[in-house]
Amino acid sequence: MNASVELSSTRIAVVILAAGWSSRMGGLKPLLPFGDHTVLGHVLSTIADAAVGPAYVVVGNEAGRVAPVAEDHGAAVVENAAFAEGMMSSVKAGISVLPASVDAVMILPADVPLVRAETLRRLAQSAGSSDAAVLRPTFRGRPGHPPLISRSLFAEILAAPPDATLRDVLERHEPRALPVIDSGILRDMDYPDDYRRLAASLAERRHPDEAECEAMLEAAGTPEPTCRHSRAVARLAVDLAARLIAKGLSLDLGAVRAGALLHDIAKGEPDHAAVGARRVAAYGFAEVADIVAAHMEIAYAPGQPIDARHVVFLADKLIKEERRVGLEERFAPAFTAFADDPAALASVRRRHAAVAAVLAAVEALTGPLGDPASPLGNGR
Repeated sequence: MNASVELSSTRIAVVILAAGWSSRMGGLKPLLPFGDHTVLGHVLSTIADAAVGPAYVVVGNEAGRVAPVAEDHGAAVVENAAFAEGMMSSVKAGISVLPASVDAVMILPADVPLVRAETLRRLAQSAGSSDAAVLRPTFRGRPGHPPLISRSLFAEILAAPPDATLRDVLERHEPRALPVIDSGILRDMDYPDDYRRLAASLAERRHPDEAECEAMLEAAGTPEPTCRHSRAVARLAVDLAARLIAKGLSLDLGAVRAGALLHDIAKGEPDHAAVGARRVAAYGFAEVADIVAAHMEIAYAPGQPIDARHVVFLADKLIKEERRVGLEERFAPAFTAFADDPAALASVRRRHAAVAAVLAAVEALTGPLGDPASPLGNGR
């Protein structure tokens, strides 16, 4: 079984529901390929990364095929002979085998495979500081998986009538919402198209998607004009990155987009680049945090490889408010404002030189970026 890291004084287990028929999918959902794993293997790897507690996999349909995958990942296998009665029978089967030492359980359907490890950790960390019987992760106000359920409800769940659902029981106890930056808590897969969409998005889950970036900006209280500027920077940065990729550079469009959307998340605070980077890193996105940290100033030497930090740095300096501008227009106010302040003026000149060097390196590969009023220039 997976070892537990004590994130709070509450001892937690995770029950994964993998017993269903998969009738609408046309294939056995837990065993569908998913990145380097199967769907179930990916879910169990996420739980292991989160280190929140031991995993119990409830099997039923095709148990002989599903159980070995669970065991290979160090999970306990719980057989549910009554799986045909519905999901609640699997919830009961999982809860019924939990040792008395377990204080709370997360219930996670195997067909919700994109939940982030950081979300599981946040649930576990919050368990010890809440007297709520149910914690429910929410993304932009919408509840998702997995709920964290206190032992105080185990008996009620086990005694629920056959036609009851887990939601019926939980809603009687006023679940406490736990906002998370994780669109994956809402994304399940019942049909082949669902599976294809989730599998295709898996490679991009290292970085926050656009909705997750918007949620971070909302949580930070970032003013709407700043958000509009950031969206314009993101459009331009992605266009630039795509052109550089077409010329053979290796750039991660997801990192570029997220870094651009979040670069001004702490705008208005002292040393906002560093503050914003720490804020983004706290959500578990270290690579994007590095881009945010570098967006105000980054050194560039001729011949140095261009990476996502340089692309966002350049795009930010080519956008004034929401409009593409040239470097002279972008920097003219700063040159004027600090004309009598030698130290500040030196800083502006250093930044201008760095932007000019990055722009020259980009245009050496892509060709001239064109008039600032062009579609590329305005990020449309």
